[in-house]
Amino acid sequence: MKVLVTGGAGFIGSHLAETLLEAGDEVFIIDNLWTGKLANIEKIQGNERLHLVVDTILNESVMNELIFKIDHIYHLAAAVGVKNVMDHPVETLETNVKGTEVVLRLANRFKKKVFIASTSETYGKHVEHPLSEDDNRVMGSVKKRRWAYACSKTLDEFLALSYFDEKKLPVVIGRLFNTVGPRQIGQYGMVLPTFVQSVLLGKPITVFGDGTQTRSFTHVKDVVWAITRLMDAPEAEGDIFNVGNDREVTINELAEMVKEM
Repeated sequence: MKVLVTGGAGFIGSHLAETLLEAGDEVFIIDNLWTGKLANIEKIQGNERLHLVVDTILNESVMNELIFKIDHIYHLAAAVGVKNVMDHPVETLETNVKGTEVVLRLANRFKKKVFIASTSETYGKHVEHPLSEDDNRVMGSVKKRRWAYACSKTLDEFLALSYFDEKKLPVVIGRLFNTVGPRQIGQYGMVLPTFVQSVLLGKPITVFGDGTQTRSFTHVKDVVWAITRLMDAPEAEGDIFNVGNDREVTINELAEMVKEM
C-alpha cells in the first residue's frame, strides 16, 4: 500500500512512518521541518520505499500530486506545542485549519481514506474524568492565544465529519492525549521532556500552578499501534476515538518520578 504521512518528520509522524515501512508499505512524507527534524527519520532515510518531500501542506500543487498516487493519508502535520501556539498564533491557525482543508478537499477529489490526528485539547477546560468522545467542550476566552490550537483542531474535526457526512469521504479521527517517547523534545513546551532536560542539566523542575493538575501519558509506540488499527477498521470511519492512557498522574507526581530516575 502507498501511504502519505503529513508531518512525517515529527515526533509521532516519524514513529508512524517507521511502523508503516516495517509493515511493507511505501511511505511518502511531507514535512516543512518547522517542528519536524531530519534526525527523526535518519534511521529510515536509506529505505527505498521512503520518499521525503520537504514542503508545506499548504502547497496545493505538491499535495495534489502526492495524494493522487497514494492509497491512505495519515494527517499529522500541525502547529503543536504551547510555546509555538503562543508565539505564532497566525501560523497555528493557518497550518491547522487551512492545511486540513487542503488535505480533505484533495482526499475527496481522489477518494482517499484519511486519518485526522486531533487532540485531547479539544475538550478544553472540561473537568469531569474520564473523558468521553461525546462530552461537551469547555473553551477559554478567545483573548487567550493558548486556545487557538484547541479551537483549530476542533474545527478540523467538524470539517472532517462534514466531508464524511456530505461527501462520503472515509475519515477516522483520533484525539491523541499526551504522547511520550524517543525524539520528543521540550523546546515547544512538552512537559515530560522539559522535566527530564531540567534534571539532566542539574536545574530545578519548574511546576506551574499547585501541581495537582492531572495528565495521562501514553508511549508513542502504543499511539502508533492504535492509529494504524483504527485505519484498518472500516467500522471506525466517520467516528472519533480517544487515543491515550486511562491512568492519570498529577504534575507533582510526574516531577517526583523524573527526579527519581
